Amino acid sequence: MELVTIVFLVLLFLGMPVGFAVGIAGATFFLQHPELPLITMVQLPISQTQNVTLLAVPLFIFAGTLMNASGITRRMVKLAMLLAGHMRGGMAQVSVVLSTLMGGCSGSTNADAAMEARILGPEMERQGYPKAFTAVVIGFTALITSTIPPGIGMILYGTVGQVSIGRLFAAGLTSGLILMGTLMIGVAIMSRIRHFPRGREQRATIRDILGSLKETIWALIFPFVLLGSLRIGIFTPAEVGGLACVYAIVIGFFVYKDLTVKSLITTLLESVRDIGGIMYMIAMSAIFGYGIPIDKVPARISALITGFTGSTFLTMAIVIGILILFGMFMDGAIVIILVTPILLPLVEAVGVNPVLFGIITTVVVTMGVLTPPFGIAMYVVNGILGSKLEDYLRESIPFIFVILVTVFIYLVFPKIILAAPNLLYG
Repeated sequence: MELVTIVFLVLLFLGMPVGFAVGIAGATFFLQHPELPLITMVQLPISQTQNVTLLAVPLFIFAGTLMNASGITRRMVKLAMLLAGHMRGGMAQVSVVLSTLMGGCSGSTNADAAMEARILGPEMERQGYPKAFTAVVIGFTALITSTIPPGIGMILYGTVGQVSIGRLFAAGLTSGLILMGTLMIGVAIMSRIRHFPRGREQRATIRDILGSLKETIWALIFPFVLLGSLRIGIFTPAEVGGLACVYAIVIGFFVYKDLTVKSLITTLLESVRDIGGIMYMIAMSAIFGYGIPIDKVPARISALITGFTGSTFLTMAIVIGILILFGMFMDGAIVIILVTPILLPLVEAVGVNPVLFGIITTVVVTMGVLTPPFGIAMYVVNGILGSKLEDYLRESIPFIFVILVTVFIYLVFPKIILAAPNLLYG
């Protein structure tokens, strides 16, 4: 697999799209092993996409796009302003709360970051927040979206690693709330040091908050509907994805009445574009991953790291470093697909729960979309807000520290993360 990896990295640095680079690099393994039938290269992508659980990925992407087209975003912004606008660094705190609320509707860090940059960015600049700080806050708070069900990263991890998606979703709710808490503390400290303003002088009244909750309740309860359906066994993860689409259409047409036939068609077109890119990478990853067990890559890496250290924390520090490195250069979805079969056996060997590792992997890898050189969300928010990359990098250092501290909390207090899945599933 050494040559395969080299070919992949070279193609990546030459600017080839990740899906093509993964497929061509994977084909190199077959050229190294003439005894392998070449028809397998054709069969692998087809069989990979025939996995029924993976059907949840396009369905949840479509459901998230439908939710945003249904007018829920406008209502969520209002609720977030009421809940957090009075705090120090009010608009930055609003971004944290909004990402948490939108987690059940979006599941996409890139989409959430772009949406918040367009909605909150101009107001934050008007209130005197530096452009780069605004970009960093909006980008890093969007990380919360990846952990709140139905996060696409958790579906991919659960499918590839054969880990219960229901357990991952349950753990994701807890981890998302912890991440919200640490980010709010970090924003509060930075806002006090830099004397950022409050979004509003007075706290919202209970009446205003309850009124806003009434408007958003259908979107807020969706993660719990999803978890309940999985736990009771009414639906499989893929079927829950279908339920999510129907749920979003009903809300859009009959509850909020903001969804029209025209916007539904536009939503379909947007979803197909996003789904096509992700599913192509998933299909090509089957070719790349075929050689991993044949070359005994997991066993070799496990022997290398465990030979270097027997400490669980040191092993996890190395693994997290690997995830950060991969996340800086590749899309989070493809990183999860490629590294999960390699690293999951290693962390299980040192006693780390696979559900906990799934949460850590999702958060750390998703952080890669906010870091150079290929962070998609980083370029999106900087492009929308017009901030300089060097200023963005300087402002991002405290937030990277907050994320790493949060991951450390996950590791030190795993029972907190695992309490919800253990309660629901035993």
